[in-house]
Amino acid sequence: MERRKLGTQGLEVGALGLGCMGMSDFYGPSDEAESLATIDRALELGVTLLDTADMYGPFKNEELLGRALRGRRQRVVLATKFGNRRSPDGAFLGICGTPDYVREACDASLRRLGVEVIDLYYQHRVDPTVPIEETVGAMAGLVKAGKVRFLGLSEAGSDTIRRAHAVHPISALQSEYSLWSRDPEAGILATVRELGIGFVAYSPLGRGFLSGQYRSAEALAPGDWRRMNPRFQGHNLDRNLQLVERIQEVAEGKGVTAAQLALAWVLARGRDIVPIPGTRRRARVEENVAAAGVALTRDDLARLDEVAPPGAAAGTRYPEAGMKSVGL
Repeated sequence: MERRKLGTQGLEVGALGLGCMGMSDFYGPSDEAESLATIDRALELGVTLLDTADMYGPFKNEELLGRALRGRRQRVVLATKFGNRRSPDGAFLGICGTPDYVREACDASLRRLGVEVIDLYYQHRVDPTVPIEETVGAMAGLVKAGKVRFLGLSEAGSDTIRRAHAVHPISALQSEYSLWSRDPEAGILATVRELGIGFVAYSPLGRGFLSGQYRSAEALAPGDWRRMNPRFQGHNLDRNLQLVERIQEVAEGKGVTAAQLALAWVLARGRDIVPIPGTRRRARVEENVAAAGVALTRDDLARLDEVAPPGAAAGTRYPEAGMKSVGL
């Protein structure tokens, strides 16, 4: 698989990563054996970047990756996140970016992952009550202590990114980016490129919707978080299904799946962008990785701009409360 650089500090990963959240949380029941086999298959296919967070599970996803990495730690670029606090019973406790919490969260993640160092450590969401300089200053201390190699932010706004980068180099910004979430094109991508920061695109398949496999919210498992997502509801869902149908038409003309086309589009947006599609099944990993071999022509890209221009998706990316924590 092609390798791409994230930032200018030396971090290099496979062009496609693997988001592991759904193996433990948010998308309904999962099979641990199949999840572990999915990670195995991803590594066999050249995936190197595995993405998790302490809140997934909560805590269970990091423990899962810890089991998956035994005996092959050196093959993986391990990314995890802190900042969205949850109790062991799953209750959400808010966002925290205090220096003491940064250090506490890192030590807890290291224990659960069973590793001595985290390759890429993100602040999952910006804490509006703590100056970003204080949070990133504590994160820089983790680098100095040898507990973390590279630093990242998730869903931060341009001003915050600049202030953070002035304290310690930020290697990667992780934000949602796909054919139905093109918000970063309004300014964030320009900011990170100016500063030499890599971009990690989560949900590049629109939380699975762009694959065409979901036609109604009822198709989702009970307890699946997407049932509460505005884009999967009511009239928004109807409009978004029309968008997916147009994307599928383009995919059929290329002889690829809609998911492969959507991933190829993200990959084509720049060699400083690394999508991390999430899945918990081997067959999906194989389908996703094949997207790295799909070449899009200028005509293909122009056609996709026509069928899925910025703002084409109906509904916000998160419910109202979730939208308040992005772009800070």
